Amino acid sequence: MKRKASALWQGGLKDGKGVVSTGSGTLKDTPYNFNMRFGEDKGTNPEELVAAAHAGCFAMAFSAILGESGITPASIGANATVTLVQVDGGFAVTGSHLDVVVKAPGADKSKVEAAGNAAKAGCPISKLLNCTVTMELTVEV
Repeated sequence: MKRKASALWQGGLKDGKGVVSTGSGTLKDTPYNFNMRFGEDKGTNPEELVAAAHAGCFAMAFSAILGESGITPASIGANATVTLVQVDGGFAVTGSHLDVVVKAPGADKSKVEAAGNAAKAGCPISKLLNCTVTMELTVEV
């Protein structure tokens, strides 16, 4: 299975502008620019999109792994924070932190925690990221 997305950038780094689109059409010519990425302008940027992908991927993987243990969660709330830092004359994503709250009434807390750790390590976006992936997991049973 392959998924596609595209970007078009016009102009210089600080005065230019770009748009991103997804193959599904969910994002279509969504604008981004330097100040959206590094400043305070409202709008998206590549790191925010990676964070959204990581949060969504993790939540689905967590649900799947819980299901393998016979646990169906009432909800899984996942927030991902991607860290972008300047290194050696450029920038690098150095980490993605997951803040997770799972509601699984009546479930064995240790099984839920084990499933969360397995999802953190095993979700496809965690595997994609060439950085440290961390997580704060809150289990409500």
